[in-house]
Amino acid sequence: MAYKQEPASLFKRLVAIGYDGLLLIAVLFIATALTLPLNGGVAITNQHPYFPFLVIYWFLVSFIFYGWFWTHGGQTLGMKTWKLELISTDHKKITWNQAFIRFCCAIFSTLLFGLGFLWSLFNEKKATLHDILSNTMLVDNN
Repeated sequence: MAYKQEPASLFKRLVAIGYDGLLLIAVLFIATALTLPLNGGVAITNQHPYFPFLVIYWFLVSFIFYGWFWTHGGQTLGMKTWKLELISTDHKKITWNQAFIRFCCAIFSTLLFGLGFLWSLFNEKKATLHDILSNTMLVDNN
C-alpha cells in the first residue's frame, strides 16, 4: 500500500497513538472482564497475589493487538485513519519478531519521558528509537 514512502511526522504518530489507545483501552476492558471469574467476580488490585499475572496478561493482549495489525497489513486503525503504514526497512511485511522488538522498545521510549519518540525530531529519516531498533519505518501515505 506504500505510495510515496515519506517518513511520518511526530504529530501524526502521536495522534494515531491516541486513536489506537482508545481502542486498546476497550480491548483491555474486555480482556480484564474475562479474568473476573478467576477471582470470584472481584477486581484484582495491585495488592492481590494475581496482580503480576494480570500485568503480564495485559502486556500480552496489548502486544497481540499491535502485533496482529502490524503483521497483517502494517496499519492499526489509528494508522489507517491518518494514512500511516508500518513497513520493514527492507520494504517487506513486518515479522512478529520485529513487532515484538518494536512494541517493547516503544514502551521504553514512552517510559523514558518520550525521548525515544523525540529522537525522530533529530533524525534525518524522522525515525524513532523503536523504528531504528526494530528495522521498521512508519511512512505517511498521504
